[in-house]
Amino acid sequence: MSALLAGLVAAALAWATTGALRKLLTAKEILDHPNARSSHAHPTPRGGGIAVMAVILFGWLTLGLAEITPLRLIWPLLGLSFGLALVSWADDLRGLSPLLRFAAQLAAVSIALSTVPLGPHFPGPLPLWLAIGSAALAWLWFVNLFNFMDGIDTIAGVETVTIAGGTAVVAAALGLLDGSSWLAAVVAGAALGFLVWNRPPARIFLGDVGSVPLGFLLAWLLLSLAAHGAWAAALILPAYFLTDATLTLLRRALRGEKPWHAHREHFYQQAVQKGAGHGRVSASVAVANLALFACALASLHGLSAAIAALAASLVIVLVLLWYLRRGATW
Repeated sequence: MSALLAGLVAAALAWATTGALRKLLTAKEILDHPNARSSHAHPTPRGGGIAVMAVILFGWLTLGLAEITPLRLIWPLLGLSFGLALVSWADDLRGLSPLLRFAAQLAAVSIALSTVPLGPHFPGPLPLWLAIGSAALAWLWFVNLFNFMDGIDTIAGVETVTIAGGTAVVAAALGLLDGSSWLAAVVAGAALGFLVWNRPPARIFLGDVGSVPLGFLLAWLLLSLAAHGAWAAALILPAYFLTDATLTLLRRALRGEKPWHAHREHFYQQAVQKGAGHGRVSASVAVANLALFACALASLHGLSAAIAALAASLVIVLVLLWYLRRGATW
């Protein structure tokens, strides 16, 4: 079975389980009700990430048991992502303090760092303590920014499909034998199956139960690419989410605002507020991500190619941000 087939199976399973879960959440009245900061107009079931993560965990466990990827690598990630999903589900249902959420994320990242492969590219020229500390900070930031960026229909699913799908292709191009391409394909497929239900107007939301563990696993996939030498590709594939979330956080920090407070200041949210539909905004992100994917592949052909690809990616992201700030119109 190829990685592509594994992704397609995951997509089918996610589509079916999300549909069934939607009915259950609706019956239990676990709904996201619109408020002043919402981007939706009607109560919508929240918690679709339960189905997405169930498919991913099942798929990764199956790959481990089939010895396509080392089971010793899978177990910690399965347990930690499941734990993050439980904490995040509690946050979805009743709300948890930012300190408790951060403590859970910090614990998960600290333990999971032991699964990042060590070699000539990691820690590279850096002292081991500095490399591990930098990786931990980047991982924590990615988990949180992925959650912050899940603010309109489709956008988190589109980003997951493109990051995970891109990681699968890059891992295959590098000839990695640890099953990375299969693991990434399962994540991309699960997100694709969910997107059927999340396309505008969304019939179910991902919820923190999906966005937090998804950000955790995507960050691990990207760090693994970087540890195998594809550091430029690992930066390029999530470049839009990284840039939008980081610039928005810096603007808010300079104004003395707390980063964990809900807001509508991300570039994609500005586009929606100016009248662009969720579908138009997410489609714009998808198009830009396809261009970033091409840059990620180009970055694999030596240092000069990597630098050129990073420069091209910066231009792509800046043009996208400008376009979104104008309301997704030329």
